[in-house]
Amino acid sequence: MTDSPVISFAGVAKSFRHDFSRKSVTALSNLSFVVGRGEVFGIIGSNGAGKSTTLKILLGFIKADGGAVTIFGRPPCDASVHQRIGYLPENPSLYENLTITDHLRFAARATNFSGSVITRITEVLALVGLDHVATLPIRRFSKGMTQRAALAYALFHRPDLLVLDEPMSGLDPLGRQLVVDIIRECHARGNTIIFCSHILTDVERICDRIAIMNHGELQAVVTPEELRGYPIPPAMPENTSPLEAFFLNTLKGKEGGQA
Repeated sequence: MTDSPVISFAGVAKSFRHDFSRKSVTALSNLSFVVGRGEVFGIIGSNGAGKSTTLKILLGFIKADGGAVTIFGRPPCDASVHQRIGYLPENPSLYENLTITDHLRFAARATNFSGSVITRITEVLALVGLDHVATLPIRRFSKGMTQRAALAYALFHRPDLLVLDEPMSGLDPLGRQLVVDIIRECHARGNTIIFCSHILTDVERICDRIAIMNHGELQAVVTPEELRGYPIPPAMPENTSPLEAFFLNTLKGKEGGQA
């Protein structure tokens, strides 16, 4: 990891008020971590752990109540960093009457893409396996195809940083493997990648480091190397992965400590 991280969270806190009530719900509490240049950093946790909130603060969609966040040394609201980021939301919203080619042409204009737009569209559609449906409207896409179309949009301008929220959501095994291969290819090119996922086997095989969150707090950060040989408790199934065992034990220990 370099001395100048691509992403830095320092003591970040965020609360929300629901249904106009006075009671607030803590989404993040004293969250601190860094992501180095060229690193694949995964975030895992149960529903409501604060994963998506973390990414939304990183991208400047919402503001933290306290603490400091930087991307490439700049605050998330700084427009100079936006063109260096590719973002895949958990639930992509694409224009159903437009084709994926139309979307990518817009991506070229929005990011001031300087190369050959037609060549890049061809490359990206082949990369995500959608070159055979380049002229079909999005409304005819399956959920998995829509997910891959949104990934193509995020990748189009060759971003330095990829922010992926549940990138394997709705994908079949072949689609999941395709996304894993894309992440690995981007990693090999030196891109920095941060993503959330519930699919722990994918996280374990592609991440350099893995953060575990629970109730808005960071519980642990581990590497796949540190998990090798992690003992699987007898009460867990034999096919339980080391990350799954570590994750469940970490959450169990936290809940036990709160009892």
